[in-house]
Amino acid sequence: MRKQMLSAAWLLAACGLCGQAAVADEAAPNEIKIGYVNTFSGPSGVLGKQYRDGFDLALDELGGKMGKLKVVVEYGDDQLKPDISKSVVERMVHRDKVDLVAGFNFSNVLLASIDTVTGAGKLLVGSNPGPSMLAGEQCQPNFFNAGQQNDGASETLGRYLKEQKVKSVYVLAPNYQAGRDMVTGFKRGFGGNLAGEVYTQLAQTDFSTELSQVRAANPAAVFVFMPGGNAINFVKQWAQAGMTGKIPLYSVYTVDHSTLKAIGGAAVGTLGVSQYVEDLPNPANQKFVAAFVKRNGYLPSEYAAAAYDTAMLINSAVVQTGGKIHDIEAMRAALKKADFQSVRGSFRFNTNQMPIQNYYLRETVKLPDGTLGFATRETVAKDYADHYAAACKAIK
Repeated sequence: MRKQMLSAAWLLAACGLCGQAAVADEAAPNEIKIGYVNTFSGPSGVLGKQYRDGFDLALDELGGKMGKLKVVVEYGDDQLKPDISKSVVERMVHRDKVDLVAGFNFSNVLLASIDTVTGAGKLLVGSNPGPSMLAGEQCQPNFFNAGQQNDGASETLGRYLKEQKVKSVYVLAPNYQAGRDMVTGFKRGFGGNLAGEVYTQLAQTDFSTELSQVRAANPAAVFVFMPGGNAINFVKQWAQAGMTGKIPLYSVYTVDHSTLKAIGGAAVGTLGVSQYVEDLPNPANQKFVAAFVKRNGYLPSEYAAAAYDTAMLINSAVVQTGGKIHDIEAMRAALKKADFQSVRGSFRFNTNQMPIQNYYLRETVKLPDGTLGFATRETVAKDYADHYAAACKAIK
């Protein structure tokens, strides 16, 4: 009996040590597994390539580690379909046991997936979409956006056109969350007359009807948001319709390095607003552009820049927490500090965990080597903070 009691005591002690070992392992993992979701196929796959190339470059520069943790990335293609995205994220979170989810480009895709991540108690660090509801009343403590709040670029462009005393603007955008947010932001900034307000299909390829309507309205300017493949078709058809030089065309997230090569010379002279331009003079950006071009053979867009910053932001939190990535409170506090050098220059988080950053007016130009690129013309908003933060009550 005494021998059995001693054996039981030994087993209990051993079990206790096992529990302590498990806790220690939980507190000090040797790797961080990141699920990175984006649109890698279809016409908008050009955007996904930019994101992946920017994210991978950052990981290369970090030596495949964040702090002392080996980085394992699982890429998931959302195919620009909310239901596909949701299933991809469910697999990552529940089967593959990723520690953190990052990425996304389209707001409707993010909105279909976010609750799967945050509902599991995990962090989601977005590389682009900042839907108005997630910036305001539906903000979530476990969601950080390293890209932009949807209204930002369009609102600042609206302000710019108001300052230029443009009398009327015709606006076009796809009929989904980001498109509606972009137009809302533009109208808030412009505050003047709209010659027309048209919402197209997200996967639309023929814009002849819309261009006829623009010609008939004869506005002083046109504002357009057409991401990915939509941009290529729209701007080419704009030029083919003889609109170039007749009505000034302004855009956000339309003419960029994911679409510029395919659009070609039709884009030269168009103006747009973005939080990133490749000629920004800060040292972090100069290093980034040189490394990106050397690695990938083309100039980075705002999407590549945001993905690069996303990786560096996550790395800063891992380093600050000493690799305790399962301590969500500590990781959240570290992410809020945004203790990294953004390639955009000034960057910090608002109270709703959306970026406070500058926006720049940029022109599409022909570069000295004959290729196309962008040149910064002026800073149209300094330290822009979005309109919705005051309504965010869930984040303290």
